[in-house]
Amino acid sequence: MTVAEILNSVKFVVTPDGHQSAVVVDLDIWEQIVTLLEDAKDADEMKQVWGNKRATTPTPPISTP
Repeated sequence: MTVAEILNSVKFVVTPDGHQSAVVVDLDIWEQIVTLLEDAKDADEMKQVWGNKRATTPTPPISTP
């Protein structure tokens, strides 16, 4: 399911004066949201680790024959 589909599937709780006060999400949709957030966090952490490794790993010299 795409992010747009997820956003279109939520239901809003509206107060008597017409203001949105809460969001209702089906459990299977919630689990997909959590998975997307975890994947994004994992990707960010990998970028940080990779960036730190590249910054601290010396580049070996290139030898020419």
